[in-house]
Amino acid sequence: MKITDILKREKQTVSLEIFPPKQFSQLADTKRVVAETASLNPVFISCTYGATGGTSEFTVQVAKEIENHSIPALAHLTCVSSTKEKVNEVIAELKEQDIENILALRGDIPTDPDFVLPNDYKYASELITDIKKQGNFCIGGACYPEGHPGSSSLDEDMASLKIKVDAGAEFLTTQMFFDNAVYYDFRERAAKAGINIPILAGIMPVINASRIGKMIQLSKSRVPSSLAAIISKYGETPDMEKAGIEFAVNQINDIISNGFGNIHIYTMNRPNIAKAIISGIKGV
Repeated sequence: MKITDILKREKQTVSLEIFPPKQFSQLADTKRVVAETASLNPVFISCTYGATGGTSEFTVQVAKEIENHSIPALAHLTCVSSTKEKVNEVIAELKEQDIENILALRGDIPTDPDFVLPNDYKYASELITDIKKQGNFCIGGACYPEGHPGSSSLDEDMASLKIKVDAGAEFLTTQMFFDNAVYYDFRERAAKAGINIPILAGIMPVINASRIGKMIQLSKSRVPSSLAAIISKYGETPDMEKAGIEFAVNQINDIISNGFGNIHIYTMNRPNIAKAIISGIKGV
Protein backbone atom coordinates (compact mmCIF):
# COMPACT_ATOMS: atom_id res chain seq x y z
CA MET A 1 0.00 0.00 0.00
CA LYS A 2 1.21 3.49 -0.82
CA ILE A 3 1.92 5.75 2.14
CA THR A 4 0.08 8.66 0.57
CA ASP A 5 -3.10 6.55 0.51
CA ILE A 6 -2.66 5.83 4.22
CA LEU A 7 -2.12 9.51 5.04
CA LYS A 8 -5.23 10.48 3.10
CA ARG A 9 -7.31 7.84 4.88
CA GLU A 10 -6.16 8.36 8.46
CA LYS A 11 -5.91 11.69 10.28
CA GLN A 12 -3.67 10.36 13.04
CA THR A 13 -0.83 7.97 12.25
CA VAL A 14 2.24 6.54 13.94
CA SER A 15 5.05 5.12 11.84
CA LEU A 16 8.39 3.72 12.97
CA GLU A 17 11.95 3.63 11.64
CA ILE A 18 14.55 0.89 11.94
CA PHE A 19 18.00 0.40 10.44
CA PRO A 20 19.42 -2.65 8.63
CA PRO A 21 22.35 -4.73 9.90
CA LYS A 22 25.91 -3.92 8.90
CA GLN A 23 26.79 -7.58 8.45
CA PHE A 24 24.93 -10.61 7.14
CA SER A 25 25.46 -12.42 10.45
CA GLN A 26 23.27 -9.78 12.15
CA LEU A 27 20.35 -10.23 9.75
CA ALA A 28 18.56 -12.77 11.94
CA ASP A 29 18.50 -10.35 14.87
CA THR A 30 17.20 -7.59 12.60
CA LYS A 31 14.36 -9.87 11.52
CA ARG A 32 13.48 -10.23 15.21
CA VAL A 33 13.45 -6.43 15.50
CA VAL A 34 11.17 -6.24 12.46
CA ALA A 35 8.74 -8.76 13.94
CA GLU A 36 8.58 -6.98 17.31
CA THR A 37 8.25 -3.58 15.64
CA ALA A 38 5.51 -4.82 13.30
CA SER A 39 3.58 -6.16 16.30
CA LEU A 40 3.10 -2.53 17.42
CA ASN A 41 0.88 -2.00 14.33
CA PRO A 42 2.48 1.15 12.87
CA VAL A 43 0.97 2.40 9.62
CA PHE A 44 4.37 1.80 8.00
CA ILE A 45 7.97 0.99 8.93
CA SER A 46 10.89 2.71 7.25
CA CYS A 47 14.33 1.16 6.83
CA THR A 48 17.45 3.28 6.48
CA TYR A 49 20.23 3.00 3.91
CA GLY A 50 23.99 3.15 4.45
CA ALA A 51 25.61 6.52 3.68
CA THR A 52 27.91 4.87 1.13
CA GLY A 53 25.45 2.20 0.06
CA GLY A 54 27.17 -0.39 2.23
CA THR A 55 23.92 -1.74 3.64
CA SER A 56 21.82 -1.24 0.52
CA GLU A 57 21.41 -4.97 -0.06
CA PHE A 58 20.14 -5.40 3.49
CA THR A 59 17.78 -2.44 3.13
CA VAL A 60 15.92 -4.23 0.37
CA GLN A 61 15.88 -7.49 2.33
CA VAL A 62 14.63 -5.80 5.49
CA ALA A 63 12.00 -3.87 3.54
CA LYS A 64 10.72 -7.16 2.13
CA GLU A 65 10.71 -8.66 5.63
CA ILE A 66 8.58 -5.73 6.81
CA GLU A 67 6.11 -6.36 3.99
CA ASN A 68 5.99 -10.04 4.98
CA HIS A 69 4.39 -8.85 8.23
CA SER A 70 1.64 -7.08 6.25
CA ILE A 71 3.08 -3.66 7.11
CA PRO A 72 3.95 -1.23 4.28
CA ALA A 73 7.71 -0.68 4.02
CA LEU A 74 9.39 2.64 3.24
CA ALA A 75 12.85 1.92 1.86
CA HIS A 76 15.40 4.71 2.20
CA LEU A 77 17.58 5.38 -0.83
CA THR A 78 20.53 7.78 -0.81
CA CYS A 79 22.33 9.02 -3.89
CA VAL A 80 25.29 11.34 -3.26
CA SER A 81 27.75 8.46 -2.77
CA SER A 82 26.29 6.25 -5.51
CA THR A 83 26.50 6.07 -9.26
CA LYS A 84 23.33 6.22 -11.32
CA GLU A 85 23.98 2.59 -12.24
CA LYS A 86 23.98 1.52 -8.58
CA VAL A 87 20.87 3.56 -7.82
CA ASN A 88 19.06 2.05 -10.79
CA GLU A 89 19.99 -1.45 -9.58
CA VAL A 90 18.48 -0.79 -6.16
CA ILE A 91 15.32 0.71 -7.66
CA ALA A 92 14.98 -2.39 -9.86
CA GLU A 93 15.40 -4.64 -6.79
CA LEU A 94 12.71 -2.72 -4.91
CA LYS A 95 10.37 -3.00 -7.87
CA GLU A 96 11.07 -6.73 -8.12
CA GLN A 97 10.19 -7.15 -4.44
CA ASP A 98 6.98 -5.10 -4.87
CA ILE A 99 8.19 -2.35 -2.54
CA GLU A 100 6.04 0.67 -3.45
CA ASN A 101 7.44 3.35 -1.15
CA ILE A 102 10.87 5.03 -1.31
CA LEU A 103 12.30 7.82 0.85
CA ALA A 104 14.63 9.68 -1.53
CA LEU A 105 17.62 11.23 0.23
CA ARG A 106 20.79 12.93 -0.80
CA GLY A 107 22.65 11.22 2.04
CA ASP A 108 25.68 12.28 4.04
CA ILE A 109 28.94 12.96 2.26
CA PRO A 110 31.49 10.38 3.51
CA THR A 111 34.20 11.73 5.79
CA ASP A 112 36.75 9.20 4.54
CA PRO A 113 39.33 11.29 2.64
CA ASP A 114 40.07 8.33 0.34
CA PHE A 115 36.44 8.00 -0.78
CA VAL A 116 35.89 9.38 -4.28
CA LEU A 117 32.40 10.77 -4.89
CA PRO A 118 30.91 9.65 -8.22
CA ASN A 119 29.35 13.13 -8.70
CA ASP A 120 26.39 11.56 -10.49
CA TYR A 121 24.01 13.21 -8.01
CA LYS A 122 24.16 16.42 -6.02
CA TYR A 123 20.59 16.76 -4.74
CA ALA A 124 17.73 14.52 -3.65
CA SER A 125 15.51 16.19 -6.25
CA GLU A 126 17.65 14.56 -8.96
CA LEU A 127 17.12 11.17 -7.35
CA ILE A 128 13.37 11.76 -7.17
CA THR A 129 13.33 12.50 -10.89
CA ASP A 130 15.13 9.22 -11.62
CA ILE A 131 12.81 7.20 -9.39
CA LYS A 132 9.74 8.60 -11.10
CA LYS A 133 11.11 7.49 -14.47
CA GLN A 134 11.40 3.87 -13.32
CA GLY A 135 8.11 2.98 -11.76
CA ASN A 136 4.92 3.99 -10.03
CA PHE A 137 6.54 4.50 -6.64
CA CYS A 138 5.24 6.62 -3.78
CA ILE A 139 8.17 8.95 -3.05
CA GLY A 140 8.89 10.70 0.22
CA GLY A 141 11.53 13.25 1.10
CA ALA A 142 13.32 14.60 4.16
CA CYS A 143 12.96 18.11 5.55
CA TYR A 144 14.79 20.09 8.19
CA PRO A 145 12.71 22.33 10.48
CA GLU A 146 15.86 24.12 11.65
CA GLY A 147 17.40 24.19 8.18
CA HIS A 148 19.76 21.73 6.53
CA PRO A 149 23.28 22.07 8.01
CA GLY A 150 24.55 22.71 4.48
CA SER A 151 22.17 25.59 3.77
CA SER A 152 23.24 29.18 4.33
CA SER A 153 19.79 30.28 5.50
CA LEU A 154 16.29 29.04 6.25
CA ASP A 155 15.02 30.74 3.09
CA GLU A 156 17.60 28.92 0.97
CA ASP A 157 16.71 25.62 2.58
CA MET A 158 13.00 26.17 1.99
CA ALA A 159 13.64 27.02 -1.66
CA SER A 160 15.57 23.75 -2.02
CA LEU A 161 12.73 21.86 -0.36
CA LYS A 162 10.23 23.37 -2.81
CA ILE A 163 12.38 22.08 -5.69
CA LYS A 164 12.28 18.62 -4.12
CA VAL A 165 8.50 18.73 -3.78
CA ASP A 166 8.04 20.02 -7.32
CA ALA A 167 10.23 17.15 -8.56
CA GLY A 168 7.70 14.69 -7.16
CA ALA A 169 8.05 14.19 -3.39
CA GLU A 170 4.58 13.27 -2.13
CA PHE A 171 5.16 13.53 1.62
CA LEU A 172 7.94 14.74 3.92
CA THR A 173 9.45 13.47 7.16
CA THR A 174 11.31 15.88 9.40
CA GLN A 175 14.76 15.56 10.86
CA MET A 176 14.60 15.16 14.63
CA PHE A 177 13.68 18.26 16.60
CA PHE A 178 13.09 18.76 20.32
CA ASP A 179 11.37 22.15 20.41
CA ASN A 180 7.86 21.92 19.00
CA ALA A 181 7.82 25.65 18.31
CA VAL A 182 10.42 24.93 15.64
CA TYR A 183 8.10 22.42 13.99
CA TYR A 184 5.10 24.72 14.05
CA ASP A 185 7.12 27.58 12.60
CA PHE A 186 8.49 25.30 9.89
CA ARG A 187 5.02 24.16 8.85
CA GLU A 188 3.89 27.75 8.59
CA ARG A 189 6.88 28.70 6.45
CA ALA A 190 6.37 25.62 4.25
CA ALA A 191 2.72 26.53 3.65
CA LYS A 192 3.72 30.06 2.66
CA ALA A 193 6.22 28.54 0.20
CA GLY A 194 3.42 26.56 -1.44
CA ILE A 195 4.33 23.20 0.11
CA ASN A 196 1.04 21.51 0.92
CA ILE A 197 1.92 17.81 1.09
CA PRO A 198 1.83 15.83 4.38
CA ILE A 199 4.69 16.59 6.77
CA LEU A 200 5.39 13.85 9.32
CA ALA A 201 6.95 14.93 12.61
CA GLY A 202 10.13 12.92 13.17
CA ILE A 203 10.59 12.20 16.87
CA MET A 204 13.86 10.95 18.36
CA PRO A 205 13.56 9.70 21.96
CA VAL A 206 16.50 10.83 24.08
CA ILE A 207 17.42 7.70 26.02
CA ASN A 208 21.21 7.99 25.97
CA ALA A 209 22.80 11.35 26.73
CA SER A 210 26.16 10.81 25.06
CA ARG A 211 24.73 9.31 21.89
CA ILE A 212 22.10 11.98 21.44
CA GLY A 213 24.74 14.62 22.14
CA LYS A 214 26.68 13.54 19.07
CA MET A 215 23.53 13.50 16.93
CA ILE A 216 22.52 16.96 18.12
CA GLN A 217 25.98 18.25 17.28
CA LEU A 218 25.71 16.89 13.72
CA SER A 219 22.13 18.01 13.11
CA LYS A 220 22.43 21.28 15.04
CA SER A 221 19.04 20.66 16.58
CA ARG A 222 17.95 23.17 19.22
CA VAL A 223 17.77 21.77 22.75
CA PRO A 224 15.06 23.47 24.83
CA SER A 225 15.80 24.21 28.47
CA SER A 226 13.36 21.51 29.61
CA LEU A 227 15.29 18.79 27.76
CA ALA A 228 18.66 20.22 28.76
CA ALA A 229 17.58 19.99 32.41
CA ILE A 230 16.57 16.33 31.94
CA ILE A 231 19.89 15.44 30.34
CA SER A 232 21.80 17.30 33.03
CA LYS A 233 19.86 15.55 35.81
CA TYR A 234 19.86 11.98 34.51
CA GLY A 235 22.80 11.85 32.09
CA GLU A 236 24.01 8.27 31.70
CA THR A 237 21.92 6.90 34.57
CA PRO A 238 19.22 4.22 34.01
CA ASP A 239 16.57 6.89 34.67
CA MET A 240 17.53 8.69 31.46
CA GLU A 241 15.58 6.17 29.42
CA LYS A 242 12.37 6.66 31.37
CA ALA A 243 12.76 10.45 31.33
CA GLY A 244 13.51 10.43 27.60
CA ILE A 245 10.41 8.37 26.84
CA GLU A 246 8.28 10.74 28.91
CA PHE A 247 9.70 13.76 27.08
CA ALA A 248 8.97 12.16 23.69
CA VAL A 249 5.39 11.28 24.72
CA ASN A 250 4.76 14.84 25.90
CA GLN A 251 6.27 16.22 22.70
CA ILE A 252 4.06 14.00 20.53
CA ASN A 253 0.88 14.71 22.47
CA ASP A 254 1.49 18.44 22.16
CA ILE A 255 1.89 18.05 18.38
CA ILE A 256 -1.34 16.06 18.15
CA SER A 257 -3.24 18.53 20.33
CA ASN A 258 -2.18 21.26 17.90
CA GLY A 259 -3.85 19.42 15.05
CA PHE A 260 -0.91 17.60 13.45
CA GLY A 261 -1.48 13.87 13.61
CA ASN A 262 1.31 12.24 11.58
CA ILE A 263 4.11 11.05 13.87
CA HIS A 264 7.25 9.16 12.82
CA ILE A 265 9.38 7.68 15.62
CA TYR A 266 13.08 6.91 15.22
CA THR A 267 13.24 3.67 17.21
CA MET A 268 17.00 2.94 17.01
CA ASN A 269 15.97 -0.73 16.68
CA ARG A 270 14.49 -0.67 20.18
CA PRO A 271 10.90 -1.93 19.85
CA ASN A 272 10.46 -1.75 23.62
CA ILE A 273 11.15 2.00 23.52
CA ALA A 274 8.69 2.47 20.66
CA LYS A 275 6.07 0.45 22.54
CA ALA A 276 6.46 2.58 25.66
CA ILE A 277 6.07 5.78 23.66
CA ILE A 278 3.05 4.55 21.68
CA SER A 279 1.30 3.48 24.87
CA GLY A 280 1.42 7.10 26.04
CA ILE A 281 0.17 8.74 22.85
CA LYS A 282 -3.33 10.15 22.98
CA GLY A 283 -5.81 8.49 20.67
CA VAL A 284 -3.66 5.41 19.94
